[in-house]
Amino acid sequence: MALKDSAQSNIIRKMGPLLGLVLLSGAMALLSDRFLDVNNLLNVARQVSINAIISVGMTMVILTGGIDLSVGSTVALAGSVTAGLLTAGQGMSTAILAGLVIGVVLGCFNGFLITRANVPPFIATLGTMTAARGFTLVYTDGRPITGMDDAFRFLGGGYIAGIPVPVVLMIIVFAAAYVVLRQTKFGRYVYAIGGNEEAARLSGIHTKKILLSVYSIAGLLAGFSGIIMASRLNSAQPTAGVSFELDAIAAVVLGGTSLSGGMGTIGGTLIGALIIGILDNGLNLLNVSSFYQQVAKGAVILLAVIVDNRRKKGA
Repeated sequence: MALKDSAQSNIIRKMGPLLGLVLLSGAMALLSDRFLDVNNLLNVARQVSINAIISVGMTMVILTGGIDLSVGSTVALAGSVTAGLLTAGQGMSTAILAGLVIGVVLGCFNGFLITRANVPPFIATLGTMTAARGFTLVYTDGRPITGMDDAFRFLGGGYIAGIPVPVVLMIIVFAAAYVVLRQTKFGRYVYAIGGNEEAARLSGIHTKKILLSVYSIAGLLAGFSGIIMASRLNSAQPTAGVSFELDAIAAVVLGGTSLSGGMGTIGGTLIGALIIGILDNGLNLLNVSSFYQQVAKGAVILLAVIVDNRRKKGA
């Protein structure tokens, strides 16, 4: 009987985020006749893609038992540097590469602080968040950078076979992350560190090297999202990415990944990102004030954390 109850609990845990997504979508479809419009659904998918790509890196970080508060500022700095180089006449490949390098450097810096200077992830990434935002304001002089060419704008605003390019990129990133986490030794090490870092180290895993790589990947994906966002808006805003770290953490937690690490799936994160995106879109369609939208989103996140805590106590 205990085994049967455990199996049922495991199924509910895995299917819970999907059930929540279905119920939320059904409720929005009933409340607004515009929700199921194809154009609206494509718009939701395009908007979700940026947060979803950031959330892939955040998933890996949280699976190790860490946190990364700097992704929003990384989005702003990478997007601004890319846009700045493009408007200065640099080639698109050079500008995009520079934006990606910015992301990797910031993520690597986080990893260095955490693994070499023994700074707690929350404090290390909080410092990087503040510094990166400052660098962005210095670089842009507090003004948006606009006027990118059409080739670059295709990255955020184009379509491939009727599907928005950011959505195609999101699918590729998630597929790659799934393979890395489920099929590679690196992925198993990520879960092992989140389960018990000391045990992982004693078993021969180079935990510091893995953590450094994980934070670098998170920075890379945040930088990539910043480039896509600058392309979609045809503008790099120095204030871009504010609170993106909270949306990414929310997507990961709503998708069933434990904040204490070691447990979660990349598929769950995609569902979590869709829940956040549909909630935002649905509330906009219902003309709910943005102030109340923040309240609703906070309530959903708190509910997910409470469920996570109850699940761990029952495990």
